[in-house]
Amino acid sequence: MTQPAIHLDRVSLTLDGNAGPVDILHDLSLSIGAGETVGIVGPSGSGKSSLLMLMGGLERVSSGSIAAFGQEYGAMDEDALALFRRDKMGIVFQSFHLIPTMTALENVAVPLELAGSRDAFGRARTALEGVGLGSRVDHYPAQMSGGEQQRVALARATVPGPSILLADEPTGNLDSSTGNTIIDLLFSLREGSDAEKATLILVTHDETLARRCQRVLRMADGQIIDDARGVAA
Repeated sequence: MTQPAIHLDRVSLTLDGNAGPVDILHDLSLSIGAGETVGIVGPSGSGKSSLLMLMGGLERVSSGSIAAFGQEYGAMDEDALALFRRDKMGIVFQSFHLIPTMTALENVAVPLELAGSRDAFGRARTALEGVGLGSRVDHYPAQMSGGEQQRVALARATVPGPSILLADEPTGNLDSSTGNTIIDLLFSLREGSDAEKATLILVTHDETLARRCQRVLRMADGQIIDDARGVAA
């Protein structure tokens, strides 16, 4: 049996709130195969983004276990988990998270430099050309539109060739036309992300977008209430 890209076993997440502990996710089990595309939908507060944070190792489970390609997150300290993320994952956020004092080229080169990659800036330039920003490599985030900033973020997430791509509402701050362009880019970059297709897990409020994936997970009250096939299945 092929090892899943992501596997959650009876995962729960409880966070401290102003009025005391808040249960976010409840006894959730899930397996996502290598190379799958998965859309996660549900109302605000249903736990979508929290689930993605757990998958990315950016939040720790309160109970249960989570693993990527057989590597248990609970067995890794924060440094080991950060290295695992660097080597295996690309993460795209709604709010871009670009470094404002760095040019587009420098922002995209950061993960390559951290990994000790040769020709980090050459690869970063190629990645920016791949998202249509070859003429904007020396521009700073404040000099770019929201769509351009998100394209820089996509280039940065995909340039190392990750096995898993996580995207949290990547079009949430963009108009519909620009958002559609970004999503087309995300799917195309996922295709060329590695020798094999990267696993893509996408949190969105857009049902049409979610159905472009092979699977659509619907969440409510911290649980997965439906696991259906999308258009791409």
